[in-house]
Amino acid sequence: MENLINIQKTFEKVVAIDDRINHREFEDCVFKNCDFSNSDFSNNTFMDCEFIDCNLSMISFVNTSLKGVRFKNCKLLGIHFNKCTDFLFEVHFQECVLDYASFANKKMPKTNFISCSMKETGFIGTQLNNAIFDNCNLDNAIFNDTQLAGADFRTAYNYKIDPEFNPMKKAKFSTQGIVGLLEKYDIKID
Repeated sequence: MENLINIQKTFEKVVAIDDRINHREFEDCVFKNCDFSNSDFSNNTFMDCEFIDCNLSMISFVNTSLKGVRFKNCKLLGIHFNKCTDFLFEVHFQECVLDYASFANKKMPKTNFISCSMKETGFIGTQLNNAIFDNCNLDNAIFNDTQLAGADFRTAYNYKIDPEFNPMKKAKFSTQGIVGLLEKYDIKID
């Protein structure tokens, strides 16, 4: 990964733990079975890239551009996506561990979260209109001032969302998921 600009490259089994990889551009690249945990990836650009079976836990993405980036079966513990560049920010997740991540104030309409663990993930001030949370564990995830119009939570579970503080017109929920919307009222539903 020494090149400043990398186009259509595959990086496989790269181990760069506690490393610093900055001021690089990656376009249409694939990262497979890589471990970049605790590394500093600040000021990079990733466009139309894919991360598969990677450990990116606690990586720093300060001022990094993630444009059309897909993560599949990746470990993404504690990542502050809110520090990424806002311009053209677009990410999608499948079978990922996103526990303790933060997406505060990000614009993420139509983002797909498929079969992800998202325990204590923060969505404060996030725009998630028409996002899909398919089979996601949202245990203790924080939704506050989150735009959820048209979002699909029908197969998500363990969420607690206060409708008074999170606009959710036409959002979709399953019957058993209604409990997560009424938690603060301390009522019983059988």
